[in-house]
Amino acid sequence: MALTPEQINSLSPVALAYIGDAVYELFVRGLFLLPPKRIQVFHQQVVNQVRAEQQAHQVQRLLPLLTEAEQDLLRRGRNASSRGPRRVDSQIYQQATGFEALIGYLYLSDQARLMELLSGLDLSH
Repeated sequence: MALTPEQINSLSPVALAYIGDAVYELFVRGLFLLPPKRIQVFHQQVVNQVRAEQQAHQVQRLLPLLTEAEQDLLRRGRNASSRGPRRVDSQIYQQATGFEALIGYLYLSDQARLMELLSGLDLSH
């Protein structure tokens, strides 16, 4: 998908988080493909990594690596977040939404930078 910078910048933080959620889950799924395992085990490993609590943890790991513009995008995504599910603290959910917005933005605008940041995450198997 090729969007112009103007089109990307016109997207709301919630729309960026929407695409970022899918991109991040696909990235995590790819990491856990090998070694081969039963689908239930594979699914549980992925779910453990893409849940809001884990994404909020990843935000803390990424913060020192982010540029000012990326931190601003993270903040905008966090502030645009709704309350979220009851099982998750609202601050955790907001951090996760900010994380997903950043992932979505980088996916659309700078995939090399996205891979640089994602490869630095601790996604213990």
